[in-house]
Amino acid sequence: MAFLDSSGADFSQIATSANAEGLLELGLIYATGRAGETDLVAAHKWFNIAAYRGCAAAKTRREEVAAEMSREQIAAAQRAARDWITSH
Repeated sequence: MAFLDSSGADFSQIATSANAEGLLELGLIYATGRAGETDLVAAHKWFNIAAYRGCAAAKTRREEVAAEMSREQIAAAQRAARDWITSH
């Protein structure tokens, strides 16, 4: 998997052009806080989209992140993933 440089990155541009592994990397960026603050909702969203695009590793990461989230956070992440998939 290629490492995405998150310094000054436009994540919407990366997300639009990324393959499933790139989307997994976006999830990791948000899960670890590499781009600033940790954002588990965003991480879950990108793991969901990567899993939808066939990345098996994203399913595992999504489960790990979900264990640290509330039901409301998970629901928000799932809505965001559905919205993104619908519009892209």
